[in-house]
Amino acid sequence: MRRFRLTTIGFAALAYASAAAAQTPVQPAPPAPAGQSGGLVVDVVGGVSAPMPIAIPVMPTPAAQSTAAGETTALGRQVAEIVANDLRNSGLFTPKGPSGLPNVSYPQVTAPDFGAWGGSGAQALVQGFVQANGDGTLTVGCYLYDIYSRTELARQGFVVRPALWRRAAHKCADTVYTRLTGEGPYFDSRVVYVAESGPKGKRTKRIAIMDQDGANHRFLTNGQQTVLTPRFSPDNRTLVYMSYVNEQPRLYVYDIESGRQRQLVSQPNMTFAPHFSPDGNWIVFSMAAGGNTDIYKVRTSGGAPQRLTNTPGIDTGGSFSPDGSRIVFESDRGGSQQLYVMNADGSGQRRISFGSGRYATPVWSPRGDQIAYTKIGGGFAIGVMNSDGSGEKRLTNGWQDEGPVWAPNGRVILFFRTAQGSGKADLWSVDLTGQVARRVPTPLDGSDPSWSRLLD
Repeated sequence: MRRFRLTTIGFAALAYASAAAAQTPVQPAPPAPAGQSGGLVVDVVGGVSAPMPIAIPVMPTPAAQSTAAGETTALGRQVAEIVANDLRNSGLFTPKGPSGLPNVSYPQVTAPDFGAWGGSGAQALVQGFVQANGDGTLTVGCYLYDIYSRTELARQGFVVRPALWRRAAHKCADTVYTRLTGEGPYFDSRVVYVAESGPKGKRTKRIAIMDQDGANHRFLTNGQQTVLTPRFSPDNRTLVYMSYVNEQPRLYVYDIESGRQRQLVSQPNMTFAPHFSPDGNWIVFSMAAGGNTDIYKVRTSGGAPQRLTNTPGIDTGGSFSPDGSRIVFESDRGGSQQLYVMNADGSGQRRISFGSGRYATPVWSPRGDQIAYTKIGGGFAIGVMNSDGSGEKRLTNGWQDEGPVWAPNGRVILFFRTAQGSGKADLWSVDLTGQVARRVPTPLDGSDPSWSRLLD
């Protein structure tokens, strides 16, 4: 199977959109000299009291042309809108534009009129262009400028098939976000979740997939069987989830492109709470057998499960550390739900949570330094702690917030919030400061999200 990848190119001049130029990357411009623009950054450590104002005008085109994705002039506005929305949704920026800003000519993309932008109130400027290439691809250029120091901070170009133009816009937003915050990118990614509909006592639950901003939404399952906890594989091609096929709760592995699925383990027991290992070779999960629930792992290709825990009570919710050496899980072996860590072979099990209340659904940050979880006590909330159990912090204050998963950069957490009384569930995101929380729009009610790694 041939998989298309975005071609990322650096470029030093405007005229490079020929197919030959697209295939021969040009080195990006060197960073601005020290002291010229190093001060233009967003401090994300303690939270942002005033998001950075940033101007994002419509991106011009060198020549208006029709493409399979639409006319290049219209695409220039749409790309700018996506960049603005991504940055706005991060909570760290206040985009100005593209509506209401003056038009930018094609030559001005690499030679901004800083004098004109100086009165806009923006500190940074994002400009770019959309160009149709002779081979049917599109080139999307992306430039970031410090308005006050009149310096270029970053430049990047993306050559894509027309169907993937939105990904180029997300990549542009990632370029800006990364340069101004020092954090890793996360906009060019996808989300799967359980789409819910129907009355409270009889919900239809389907797996749905979408871009992280809600675009390109589609259903993967038809709702004939209830599905729960879909989880991405590290290569973003596969899901593992629990489904009640013939009213039997079992784990299934699902190929996103082909739609084919297979049962993960053959044992006639309830299996649930799956997570892939970082290398994609293993799936850790829980299985109820003989009146006890324990953590197991099994090869992604199938085979005999390996038992990792063996204590009275319920052990569940396993999640690998980014290096694959350890697993965090929840257990009530001590009388209440608490978090434990063990080596990937089941050895060295030790408790790490010691606060009041109970802890559930732990998941390791892709950075490896923190663990997110559901805190239960006076309601349900999303919290984080260091991987050794120290530094516990509550991030949300909803009535029932649960099921955290991490963005690819380890700074943003996606979860679902259930409304009191109605049972209506929605997807929400929150950053590590707890100050930037927002509802993530979905066509139907949503629960059990999973966030992919960055796309290829």
